[in-house]
Amino acid sequence: MQQFSLCFDKVKKDCLKFIKSQETKADKFKNKERMIKTFLIPLCFWINKKADKKKPYFVGLAGGQGTGKTTTSSLIKIILSKYFKLNVFRISIDDFYKTRKERISLSKRVHPMLLTRGVPGTHDINMMLNFFKNVKSKKFKRLKLPTFNKAIDDRFNKKKWYDLKKRPDVIIFEGWCVGAKSEKRNTLKKTINKMEKIKDQKHIWRKFVNNQLKSKYKKLYSQLNCLIYLKAKDFSLLQKWRLKQERKLWIKSKKNSNSKIMSKADVLSFMQTYQRITQNMFRHTPKYASIIINLNSNHQIKSAVYKR
Repeated sequence: MQQFSLCFDKVKKDCLKFIKSQETKADKFKNKERMIKTFLIPLCFWINKKADKKKPYFVGLAGGQGTGKTTTSSLIKIILSKYFKLNVFRISIDDFYKTRKERISLSKRVHPMLLTRGVPGTHDINMMLNFFKNVKSKKFKRLKLPTFNKAIDDRFNKKKWYDLKKRPDVIIFEGWCVGAKSEKRNTLKKTINKMEKIKDQKHIWRKFVNNQLKSKYKKLYSQLNCLIYLKAKDFSLLQKWRLKQERKLWIKSKKNSNSKIMSKADVLSFMQTYQRITQNMFRHTPKYASIIINLNSNHQIKSAVYKR
């Protein structure tokens, strides 16, 4: 416990500064010091113990939309870098979305619903597999990796891409479907929302997405050294949190007239494409995740369960 207190003293200023940058006047974080000291610092001690400086340690961080993956992963990075002196690289699976042009092509070739970013099959999976392969190489050379701009629903210009000059000790790979597993055929047949009922009557979209999870995504996720799962109570809570997230994005993007900020109806419609995999993860991810971080309905960490 004394170690945790020493760590907290050293990282407190930087962590609180980051949290402040994520707040708006209407939306302030509560119990932030408790979150850092009680949950995130012990988690970082666990990661540090597992990490091997001879090769990168891959931390998968998953959770439904709006659970706080970006905030959590950013704070973990601050603690690991500042206190443990580890070289940490954080990237989201969202940064690997196919370009809008590529998704238009995919939607014409396979199914119109694939124009909407999010589900497996709408990411550049080969780029992710190459990233994992190259970063593990002993002959590591500088890597340029994409960044995605959700406000315009397309990649940022290459000038704004990540420039990875040194091989990291720890890689935090976060995303809503990170670690997700494919569904069984019998559950795949069951339509779960209005969007599937209207737009995926022949099950083409859901079968395509499921096959992606069965193949290359499975290969990618098998390379993660651990999986941390931010678990919310239910899907309706995620919808509420995602709407709050969109309001924040709107506040931050007010000056940009090209921003594609979504209305409430857009968000709820958009989330229907996420619902199938998210609900499947609710059921199954706690069985194989390394650490389950349970969130209460106030968007705060309630408990952390270490499985291995």
